[in-house]
Amino acid sequence: MQVTLANWRTAPFNRWAFHHVRELVPSADIPHDPANVRALPAGEVDFKGIDLEGFLRETGTDGMAIVHRGRLVFEHYANGMTGGTPHILMSVSKSMLGLLVEEIGIDVARRVPHFIPELASTAYRDATIRHLLDMRAGIVWDENYLATSGPIVEYRKATGWNPLAPGDTPSDLKSFYQGIRETGPHGGPVHYVSPNSDLLGWVVERATGRRYADLMSERVWKKAGAERSAYITVDRLGAPRCAGGMCVTLRDLARVGQWLMESRADFLRDLEQGDAQAWAAGDLAQYYPGLPMRYRTQWYVLDASKGEKAAPLAFGMGIHGQDLFIDRANEIVIAKLSSHALPLDPARIALTMRAVSQLRKFLA
Repeated sequence: MQVTLANWRTAPFNRWAFHHVRELVPSADIPHDPANVRALPAGEVDFKGIDLEGFLRETGTDGMAIVHRGRLVFEHYANGMTGGTPHILMSVSKSMLGLLVEEIGIDVARRVPHFIPELASTAYRDATIRHLLDMRAGIVWDENYLATSGPIVEYRKATGWNPLAPGDTPSDLKSFYQGIRETGPHGGPVHYVSPNSDLLGWVVERATGRRYADLMSERVWKKAGAERSAYITVDRLGAPRCAGGMCVTLRDLARVGQWLMESRADFLRDLEQGDAQAWAAGDLAQYYPGLPMRYRTQWYVLDASKGEKAAPLAFGMGIHGQDLFIDRANEIVIAKLSSHALPLDPARIALTMRAVSQLRKFLA
């Protein structure tokens, strides 16, 4: 069967679609700087005793890279992906967004209508930029990736990720927010709402007067020393899908992690200030049972545990198995791109976390 806008995120079609996204959805380039490519020299590590092959197979891996002390010690590709193929990051795109907000220096204590007065009568009227970054806005929203109707489906149509049904009127991201009217108190438990992240992209553009893709290129992609240009999906009017639409090569994703360790340690340390109680009471903790975690600035943090050097693990995570792990104490970066059949698969998330823990201990 043909891969289409109607099936591109379902198995087995996603194995091809996730690294051919711009053939299905409009996009905007995020240029790199060919004169400033961060070297990733090869290194040799014998991973004897670790069943990497089994882990890669069981977790539907399209590509995985491990960088230790600045050297690329492991690289693997499958399902037609290559070193030059951009793969969708899904919600690791949010982590790139959080990094960009930090690089720009937006006042995160400001309320959303300060930047976007058009939303003063919506559920976002009293939400601050920090509430959005930390997923602690009280927006009434059900992030059900398997829903076949309701607000999340209309949201995906607005982003250009789902086809319109017969009789549907074309929508767009910015118009979609006018329909978000219900909210509870802000500043409570972590409550995962992907539209928060696309709204942050709008805030970035409004605060700077610049296109999101251009800013991501200047402030993140070129600084990180990317080897290839990235891209991000956009809606029919050009609004970027900051919540999930960024597409990058595997090595360049690893380069972002290496850059953060080398040049943005303060940013990584700030992530560790996320509210552990807000996480524990939130709607994502169920996917990481028993793990001491936090969420801040669109990044996850696993607190340090016995048997590892005293430093947390910062990571970005996206549905269908997208991950960027950064262990700054042990100088380890693990980038993993996948095509899981399920958007959120508890068994595979648990398997991934166990494998990453094993790799950290092995390389420490």
